[in-house]
Amino acid sequence: MKQAVVTGGTRGIGRAVADRLAAEGWSVLVLARTPIATPHRFAACDVADAAAVQAAFAPLARIDALVNCAGIAGANRLDGDDALWHAIIGSNLHGTYHCCKAALPKLPDGTGRIVNLASVLGLRGVPDQTAYCAAKHGVIGLTRALALAVAGRGITVNALCPGWVDTGMAHDRYAELGITPAQAAASVPTGQVATSAEIADAVIWLLRPESRGVTGHALPIDGGGLALP
Repeated sequence: MKQAVVTGGTRGIGRAVADRLAAEGWSVLVLARTPIATPHRFAACDVADAAAVQAAFAPLARIDALVNCAGIAGANRLDGDDALWHAIIGSNLHGTYHCCKAALPKLPDGTGRIVNLASVLGLRGVPDQTAYCAAKHGVIGLTRALALAVAGRGITVNALCPGWVDTGMAHDRYAELGITPAQAAASVPTGQVATSAEIADAVIWLLRPESRGVTGHALPIDGGGLALP
């Protein structure tokens, strides 16, 4: 049975990924800061803490895939809260780095897979999302560099860059912007907000053998938003 580690796997996209992997026959270990009822194996872990990540991965002899979904967001400008800046960078960027570092020695050559959840905000800027944009740009840079570093091992590393996804985090952002879900959907060229299950579908494809030639990519899943002028 293939083994996967999914960070942030107790809610939103991470939960959808963990559930889909289990349905596909994978054994799933979920890492998250707060224990929540889950049918999957669970280890409490703040991915921003390098020692905690190493401890969570230590019992694992082998994993076949790492999916980094853990992350937090929040409105942030340079004249804002430094603590929020460090928290967002720590969870989204440092956490991805720590988990990739811990996973690499345990991933098999030829078939190992890493998928990092970035964002369309890793490909563009938003004025009040300074920390989140910086973190997600960093995740994409890390993805590209790491993909080249491990290409000789036959391990692929890719990033997914969702736009609006119907999650609790998105609804928090709607509240910050003072918009409704319908207004968010209307801003997408296709007129639809993605579901967590759709993002999980993309993750699953990137873990399959037929995706072995795809590495170092940052794939937008945004209903055409980045194609707008």
